[in-house]
Amino acid sequence: MADTIDRTGAGEAAQLILELLPEPVILVRGRDGEAPEIAYGNQAAREVFRIDLTDAPLGAALRRPEVLEAIEAALATSTPAEVAFETFGVQPRFWRAFAKPLEPENGDKRLVVVLRDETDARRTERMRADFLANASHELRTPLASLAGFVETLRTHAKDDAVAREKFLGIMAQQATRMARLVDDLLSLSRIELNEHIAPSGKVDLARTVQDVSDAIRPLTAERDVTVAIVAPDHVPSVTGDRDQLVQVIQNLVDNAVKYTPRGGKVGVRLEIAANGEAARQSSRSGVGLSLLSPDGGEGQSYIVVRVTDEGPGIARQHLPRLSERFYRVEGQRSGGTGLGLAIVKHVVNRHRGGLLVESAEGEGSTFSVYLPVAPPQP
Repeated sequence: MADTIDRTGAGEAAQLILELLPEPVILVRGRDGEAPEIAYGNQAAREVFRIDLTDAPLGAALRRPEVLEAIEAALATSTPAEVAFETFGVQPRFWRAFAKPLEPENGDKRLVVVLRDETDARRTERMRADFLANASHELRTPLASLAGFVETLRTHAKDDAVAREKFLGIMAQQATRMARLVDDLLSLSRIELNEHIAPSGKVDLARTVQDVSDAIRPLTAERDVTVAIVAPDHVPSVTGDRDQLVQVIQNLVDNAVKYTPRGGKVGVRLEIAANGEAARQSSRSGVGLSLLSPDGGEGQSYIVVRVTDEGPGIARQHLPRLSERFYRVEGQRSGGTGLGLAIVKHVVNRHRGGLLVESAEGEGSTFSVYLPVAPPQP
């Protein structure tokens, strides 16, 4: 950098500004007939490329052919260039490179290359497109079913009482499914709208769990499944929105009941954890994965709600995607909308809590939600 910036106060200020920029910036120099090399890379660039950039060949950092060609062309013609590219690794990342020529110095052609990380924007756009595609597909299926049965009832089945009763029952199921999907979509939209605003109320979590257990008794009786609640004698209140926490617990318990075989048991355990690490401790054997980390400080205590089922379990490769909208594990159909765990994750995120899943094929699953304990009243 000393060869490219004047040794003045302004030069030192410029270097400091470059070092503090969040986007990677590199200075490229080249001569006719020689491969371009890097004269300088700021701190963000050094963190991205993890090599000593000074005097390094340009290809050692930017290895994508389309990027090298665009930068070499910009050097040769002294014209700006822009190119988008993707890097591959554990997680693919999307970048856009902007090359801006500078005045030559000591016979060297120079240009500044600024890299913009567009990964989050690309993922958001992809998520939006997937969401619209999935939502339209999910709504189209029950609508097509309803239209088909209506057409059948208007023609040859209109005088068949047995067929008419059967078709009307199926139509009622499809209409209920569609209404449930719309309700879940609206609920998810409302949650996301206020997700950045943490709730301020106090909730008695033990009482809330008991209320949910009482409310789903018709479902547990129908499926011959027992819900066993285990809790300490005194469970501190948590900071939260009671209606949303009811939704979280009900979604998790509903799923557990649906996947547990007849005569089985669903366990709901409340635990007190001194900190976030304690809350993330595994409660059972199997593979565990944190779907959401807590947002509290080291001294924050949590109440952990663990919901365990005796279902078929979930293969490891499916765990990271469980909280995606409309994602369903292949071969496991619960009859739900595919939005339940997405709602759980967004509600827990609004409460600055965490979500952990532990599961293995043939061993059932445990979903753990940990919520911050409410501060004591002054």
